[in-house]
Amino acid sequence: MNRPGAGGVQILPDHVANQIAAGEVVERPASVVKELAENAVDAGARRVEVALRNGGKTEIRVSDDGSGMNREDAVLALDRHATSKIRSVDDLRSVRSFGFRGEALPSIAAVSRFELHTALSPEEGVRARVDFGRIRSVDDVPRRRGTTVTVRALFHDLPARAKFLASSAAESRAAGEALVLLALANPAVGFRLESNRRASMDLAPARDWLERIGQLWGDLAPTLIPVEDAGDPVRVRGFVQRPDAARQRGGRRYAFVNGRPFRDPALLRLVDDAFRTTVVEGVRPSLFLRIETPPASVDVNVHPAKAEVRFRDRESVETAVHDAVRAALARLDSTKPMGVPGDAPDPERADRTSSRGRARTPRGEPPAEMPQFALFVSGRDDAGEPPEPGGEAGASGEGVAAEAPFVGPALWQLHDRYILAATRNGLLIVDQHSAHERVLYEEIMARFEAGGGTSQALLFPVTMQFSPPEAEALDDLAGLLVRQGFELEPFGERTWILTAAPQPHARFDAERCLREMVRELAEGSPLVNTARSQHERLAMSMACKGAIKAGEHISPEEARELFDRLFATPLPGHDVHGRPTIVRLSVEELDRRFGRG
Repeated sequence: MNRPGAGGVQILPDHVANQIAAGEVVERPASVVKELAENAVDAGARRVEVALRNGGKTEIRVSDDGSGMNREDAVLALDRHATSKIRSVDDLRSVRSFGFRGEALPSIAAVSRFELHTALSPEEGVRARVDFGRIRSVDDVPRRRGTTVTVRALFHDLPARAKFLASSAAESRAAGEALVLLALANPAVGFRLESNRRASMDLAPARDWLERIGQLWGDLAPTLIPVEDAGDPVRVRGFVQRPDAARQRGGRRYAFVNGRPFRDPALLRLVDDAFRTTVVEGVRPSLFLRIETPPASVDVNVHPAKAEVRFRDRESVETAVHDAVRAALARLDSTKPMGVPGDAPDPERADRTSSRGRARTPRGEPPAEMPQFALFVSGRDDAGEPPEPGGEAGASGEGVAAEAPFVGPALWQLHDRYILAATRNGLLIVDQHSAHERVLYEEIMARFEAGGGTSQALLFPVTMQFSPPEAEALDDLAGLLVRQGFELEPFGERTWILTAAPQPHARFDAERCLREMVRELAEGSPLVNTARSQHERLAMSMACKGAIKAGEHISPEEARELFDRLFATPLPGHDVHGRPTIVRLSVEELDRRFGRG
């Protein structure tokens, strides 16, 4: 290691120091767009406009109508460590604004031909010009209230940096994504992005977050369901995609903490975990989550570009996110609607959206909490009025006031496949096999947690022979099968005698279920291959093989029992294959089909 000799240590000129500091802040044109647009939002702008030439490599222009600066502040803003957001070290622990970094403007000015034109009012406009870190001029030039920053010839004096920039199209996309993040974080602000004089984004101020999502992705917003968890001290709000609408190629995933976008792959994996058994492996539902926590409990300065954060109590944040998403998936509006993509019991949420945000978009309020029985058509008292709820109840209505008993929905079996149930706002169509599969899966997993289940001795023991792979799988699963109530005795090579079995329902065929289950577990399938443990593999397979089948006629009493047991599970709207158990048909959709709307 070379050691400096006498006189070898010296203070760098300011413009050189700023160019070095720029490396932390300015990586590419998108970094410039991000910093300048964040400053505009912090300045109270209601409208931010960004124009790019050649992907920002030739020119970046960011204009806003926020509060501008006077001459003194404009010049001071070009000095390193200048900021209007921080007054003491304590302020760093409770930062709520975006552009508090004092290095942003001087760092950008150090690697470009930079122009700042700003005004508190038309009479006080000032324009400052900087060429690669050297101030060239500061002139009084009137303009409307607000600020425009123009950045030209980015990295012209740093060819080694310039050669690492991507194509103009790629740089434009990166700048657009940076602006999308800011638009999502600030729905009340309008944003426009032009690339080579062609508009690629033009968003009017939105009423709420869901409307902003609809402005950006009109076909996505109707597939979202609200997430709402008013915990303390961590609160989680936002939207996740209905499982039936999620696709293999991944969704749009955005997370914000106290209004600031951040990256946290581990936290997003927790969301995927909450979706388990509601979607197939590899599907990544879209999500838009806002995490609110006391500012002092999150550090937003752990990344030079402010893209990552550190939580003081990460476990509480993880728990809040997982539980909030899981609760959203447990609600009825997470099930598949019939008709328009956004059809839901609330007619306002069925409004179509426009990618330009000029049409009505669904409102973002979470559905009111209510006992499950309130979803269905109830009985009536002598006066002909609906009965008053009297405590919590399941779909069967147990627990309502005795003087006005709740009458569960009338049920019909259709084509020996589906169970139909009238609701206050339409009709539920339940897939009897998928519904029973969800019920059995939850009951099997509960028996594992309880230490095992009961069995019933067979009147005539069954001799069963298996293939070598099946016999090997059976040996591996023998202990788990016993805990579920299967009693097997070895009887020669690859032969067992089944002497007792569980009886989860009257139609259960123990021999057929066991044969199909062992074959699936031996050969593998997309269903069981996604399981995380042998317990889960067995539960998924047994639930699928043991459930009543499509095309099997069931009595009204059996339909009622299945319906009630389904709504007693944590996730009644989804089976373990990732398919819906319930499809909703709203009155609004029926009216539309009959030309009444």
